[in-house]
Amino acid sequence: MEVFSIPLRTRFRGIDVREGVLVRGEAGWGEFSPFWDYGDDEAVAWWRAAREAADDGFPAPVRDHVPVNVTIPVVSAARAAALVRASGGCTTAKIKVAEPGEPFAREVERVEAVREALGPEGRIRVDANGAWDVDTALARLPVLDRAAGGLEYVEQPCRSVEGLAEVRRRQHVPVAADESVRRAEDPLAVARAEAADVLVLKVQPLGGVRACLRIVEQTGLPVVVSSALETSVGLAAGVALAAALPELPYACGLATAQLLDGDVVEAPLLPRGGAIPVRRPEPDLARLDAVRADVATRGRWEERAARVRALLGRG
Repeated sequence: MEVFSIPLRTRFRGIDVREGVLVRGEAGWGEFSPFWDYGDDEAVAWWRAAREAADDGFPAPVRDHVPVNVTIPVVSAARAAALVRASGGCTTAKIKVAEPGEPFAREVERVEAVREALGPEGRIRVDANGAWDVDTALARLPVLDRAAGGLEYVEQPCRSVEGLAEVRRRQHVPVAADESVRRAEDPLAVARAEAADVLVLKVQPLGGVRACLRIVEQTGLPVVVSSALETSVGLAAGVALAAALPELPYACGLATAQLLDGDVVEAPLLPRGGAIPVRRPEPDLARLDAVRADVATRGRWEERAARVRALLGRG
């Protein structure tokens, strides 16, 4: 078991450092890196995903490249445009919005800057991480839609399935569900409620590649595979899911190695020409040494992994 600690280039999801555990099995390496706001019960799915990667490997791919979007954190308009230009040819951008305390006008400026940097043919999606209520979503989406020259979709505008369904009924921008799938007791509830046009699937929180493929089969909705801000070892599982899907109509949110100031592999999974090749990089000893966590951090993660393994009934 290897515990890593990697600084982020830009504060993201309220954190400045990404931590987690790498585990090794007969099929290769897996990653266990639940955020600390996930309890041990929720983290069980993350452990299942890590063990699937390490012990079972991944399903056979049906494509050799996966188109990806560039992720734009809560940054200035100028920085957002620079990230698009440095994205490795991505023609789709996902922009974080609904940051507590940020003026709405600054979000609009960020969207406008991304549109200018992408050009008229690029696609823009925004992600509110469930932070809006229905009225706020209905007020802000038309403005952001105009600023983007047309949004591809809005990701998780409201926290509840009921809120997603209402927003979907009352305006024209397609709705994608993320938290309402990965943090739900019943990940199929969104589809039954007709609350989303697109599902955003993240391998670790949902228990592995094969668990995600079952959700796809049961819902019949189009899917965007996204990362949980993993190292390239964890990203490889997302790439494997995207590569195994029968259809892949949207660019995936897997170009997030760019957000880390370091990695555990020599050749990270980075986009070229707007796509990531389907491959599975192995950890590199020198890279691991450079990002290995200190003793206290290592102890916290080893204790956490032990608790989660006990819940799962695995020694």
